[in-house]
Amino acid sequence: MRISHLSLTNYRSYTQLDLELQPGTNVLVGRNGVGKTNVAEAIGYVSTHQSHRVSNDAPLVHFGADQARIRTRVHRGERAVAVDLEINPGKSNRVAINRGAPQRAREGLGLLRSVLFAPEDLQLVNGDPGVRRRFLDDLIVQMRPALGGARSEYDRVLRQRNALLKSARTSGKWTDEHDATLAVWDEHLAVTGARLLNGRLHVLQLLAEPLAAAYAHLADANKTASYRYDSTVALAAGQHQDIPSETELAAAMREALQGQHRLERDRGVTLVGPHRDDVVLNLGAAPAKGFASHGETWSLSLALRLASYDVLVADDADEHARPLLILDDVFAELDATRRLRLAALADRAEQVLVTAAVAEDLPDELEGPRFFVQMDEGVSSIGESGG
Repeated sequence: MRISHLSLTNYRSYTQLDLELQPGTNVLVGRNGVGKTNVAEAIGYVSTHQSHRVSNDAPLVHFGADQARIRTRVHRGERAVAVDLEINPGKSNRVAINRGAPQRAREGLGLLRSVLFAPEDLQLVNGDPGVRRRFLDDLIVQMRPALGGARSEYDRVLRQRNALLKSARTSGKWTDEHDATLAVWDEHLAVTGARLLNGRLHVLQLLAEPLAAAYAHLADANKTASYRYDSTVALAAGQHQDIPSETELAAAMREALQGQHRLERDRGVTLVGPHRDDVVLNLGAAPAKGFASHGETWSLSLALRLASYDVLVADDADEHARPLLILDDVFAELDATRRLRLAALADRAEQVLVTAAVAEDLPDELEGPRFFVQMDEGVSSIGESGG
């Protein structure tokens, strides 16, 4: 899988960018802060409709503009598809496929698969639970685009349920009408939450072996990388050989919600559901967060991305479906051994996008056209490519 053309309009620091990309490795070189990562982020956004840097869309739009657009031409073997994605903060995003009429943005999910490595990946180990939840959900959406709808619907229902709880708490009154409305939101939250939980448990099961293998390869250590899923829904917690069905998970979530009603009314917030869950990453017997060294943290973060790449490859046997690989300013952070091992992954991908502040940070194995990124008065541009 590869991109032959990328166009950005009012995206981050670019008012207009048109970039032709080649099969194999493409390298963007430029000082820190000139806009290299914005290109990497835009490509990743087409795959997941999420940024790896921010949690909402507003920062993606160039200052002073109302809308950003990302246009790509995606190739899978002999087939090509044009994707035109509109980002409309505060409104619904839309996508046009092959110059068709704009439709819901999630209709474009699944057209491009990518895996992005970035310095922010350290947060997969050290960061808040939301970072790990987003990692899982982004992978789910790439594998099963229909679950992008479940993710959006869950977020919508959660906002409505929280608004009800907060409003009742502020007023100091809880009425029969509140009870009836809460029962409706409980049901919607349980059904959509069960879909999301079921997807996460499936993905975690698929990640287990690739994660352990990738960490062993990167770290040359005697510690085994593993995980435990911590959930507010007891049936979803732990590690599963036999994954509970959506029906079973929905029933368990209804029960958990019922058990927390009084406390939720006191606090004015929803305390049960996948939005409260976490993935606890372990190295050996100890949790990685708080116990892993800096080198172990880097290796585990990279292992998670490597494992996600392996899961996507295994999910579609077509060699032309292999994800596009994005390596965003990571080589400067790695020692020589990890650089070589990460570069070796590039041989498996049909196309690789690499960004670096200094070309000398890149392994010699990453050869390909180079594009030079610069910024003038807050607007980024990319110059002619070199050899």
